[in-house]
Amino acid sequence: MRRILTSTLAVLALTGTAVAQDADGDGPKKPDMHELYRNSSLPRSHADFSRFTYRPPGDKVIEQPDAFRLLFRTRDGQPDGYAERRGNAVIYYDRYGKVTHVQPLPEDDTASN
Repeated sequence: MRRILTSTLAVLALTGTAVAQDADGDGPKKPDMHELYRNSSLPRSHADFSRFTYRPPGDKVIEQPDAFRLLFRTRDGQPDGYAERRGNAVIYYDRYGKVTHVQPLPEDDTASN
């Protein structure tokens, strides 16, 4: 009886150690939050940029709906500024982060995003 009990305890102790080692991360790495988002079929964020009226002449416009802002880049790809909504206005910044334009929004547009 004692021998069976001892061998059972030894087997349980060894398998418990093996399970604990597997939990340390010896297996394949799981994807992080950013990789899951990139590969998911969830709909992407949508933002309405129709109220952003000013565009620097000759610049390409890149939308960032997650941050609700527009990026402006020159034709050769250099950053040329950005625009974002703050309260009841759209504020336009140059490439150095200084305000270039402030576009007030009508009061009826400020309630919806």
